[in-house]
Amino acid sequence: MKALRFHAAKDLRLEELPKPGQPAPGQVLIRNRFVGICGTDLHEYAYGPIFIPVEPHPFSGASGPQVLGHEFGGVVEAVGAGVEAVKPGDRVSVQPLIMPRSGDYFADRGLFHLSPLLALAGLSWISGGMADYALLNDYNVQKIPDALSDEEAALVEPSAVAVYACDRGGVTAGSSVLVTGAGPIGLLTLLAARAAGAAQLFVSDINDKRLAFAKAALPDLVTINPKRDNPGDVVRGLSEGKVGCDVAIECVGNEHALKACLDAVRKQGVVVQTGLHPHENPLDWFQVTFKDVDIRGSWAYPTHYWPRVIRLISSGLLPAKKVVTRKITLDAAVTDGFDALLDPAGEQLKILIDLAG
Repeated sequence: MKALRFHAAKDLRLEELPKPGQPAPGQVLIRNRFVGICGTDLHEYAYGPIFIPVEPHPFSGASGPQVLGHEFGGVVEAVGAGVEAVKPGDRVSVQPLIMPRSGDYFADRGLFHLSPLLALAGLSWISGGMADYALLNDYNVQKIPDALSDEEAALVEPSAVAVYACDRGGVTAGSSVLVTGAGPIGLLTLLAARAAGAAQLFVSDINDKRLAFAKAALPDLVTINPKRDNPGDVVRGLSEGKVGCDVAIECVGNEHALKACLDAVRKQGVVVQTGLHPHENPLDWFQVTFKDVDIRGSWAYPTHYWPRVIRLISSGLLPAKKVVTRKITLDAAVTDGFDALLDPAGEQLKILIDLAG
């Protein structure tokens, strides 16, 4: 089978690998259909290895070279003994988190995504989405309805990140929400906030092309370029009582974006940190105390979110396909995918790789 494997920074190789054999008990073999290129994949390509283990992973045993891709879906080809939730021919979306199912403090409480032994398909597992086939555990695949397209199956994972960020912020009907960062996760978070009933949406980004793209997806969205306008001033100026927004969600992993969230949120509002910061960043803790705000992290998503997010997308309440700007083949993934997304002057937002292309 064809597979795109990470060997080192700026060293992705399209290789011919053996197709996985018959799945073991509790495992599922799928033929991959679409896979998204995530910001995490881009960071591995540009600066890695970061999450890809150099030594064998303590739970999965995986180490580089690694087949990339954790946003994907496909069709079940074979199942191992004891697998009952899916059967050959079923179309599925992949929940890529892999961890102990018991005997772990967090696993025993159903908080699988917080396990210290967490691994991910496409980063620290024997398989990934950027290949013709993937071998997974039965809990990693969720059957999808006819109303969900193959492309949308690959968008459930990033959409789950966005839905969880909104949940962590307590976004509800009528909320006012600022999202910093108009990348794929930022735009999906805006769409998730609208699906949750948010009535007033703001987005801040220094890229005018991305702001225009977000505005086209949500016409009533207020767009802010912090190079020209202070996000806090804009949000306060348009908020009830000039107090700021209810929830501010940081989707960049940028010091200035986080500070903008704290500035723009109202007293007793909530700031949610979703973007991964590469290093420690200072924050005005006097304002945290004075404004009586909550600051909450948002790591990945609970694994049980998949049916809920699938319903949101397939119903049309969360139109995730709006973030997709290009579909490419695996053969062209490096130049037309990874390099295109890393180009500061580029116009791409979310690129899907078509494994049948």
